Amino acid sequence: MLVLIRHGQSTANAAGLLAGRSEYPLTEAGRRQVGQAAGLLGPVRRLISSPLGRALESAAALDLDLPIEVDERWVEVHYGEHESRPLPDVPPELWRRWRTERDFRPEGGEALIDVGARVASACRELFGHEGTGARDPQGDVVVVSHVSPIKAAVAWTLGVEDHVAWRLHLSNASITRIGWGADSPVLHTYNQVAGPTGGR
Repeated sequence: MLVLIRHGQSTANAAGLLAGRSEYPLTEAGRRQVGQAAGLLGPVRRLISSPLGRALESAAALDLDLPIEVDERWVEVHYGEHESRPLPDVPPELWRRWRTERDFRPEGGEALIDVGARVASACRELFGHEGTGARDPQGDVVVVSHVSPIKAAVAWTLGVEDHVAWRLHLSNASITRIGWGADSPVLHTYNQVAGPTGGR
């Protein structure tokens, strides 16, 4: 099973900022959230994380006694010139274009279609060979990531376009599980939380 965990609440989440690739630490509430999420996990054989500090901090807080492997493909979307801005300050026109144009990129940023491509690559690699990767019966593969890559993984699983992300809500420290059916990935759970999320 591939288990995707969104990092706990960061100081950017608490302040309502568009974090993207910018570095923000977890809040005390975020650390508690991750501790609660750890209680929802079964046996884990491999732990992967985005390179950003809030994801690495969350991966360590799971206390799984496993090495943390960093995979750049699970990094958050780059919001370009809009990084670290309060959400209400982002121009409505930008949100409209992002929602309607598959390859829209803000100045200096990344398009959702690019996030989808890199995450799909990571998912295909994990499910690449029968009896290995995320399908190993000895335990799950846990990936600690961010809202956009996890939604992209769900889109890959369901075989739909990346813009489905705009119709999905994903809480901090939530768990999403992806398994494998007869010939395709299968979404088992989405946005499972152990307790109050404390942030968005």
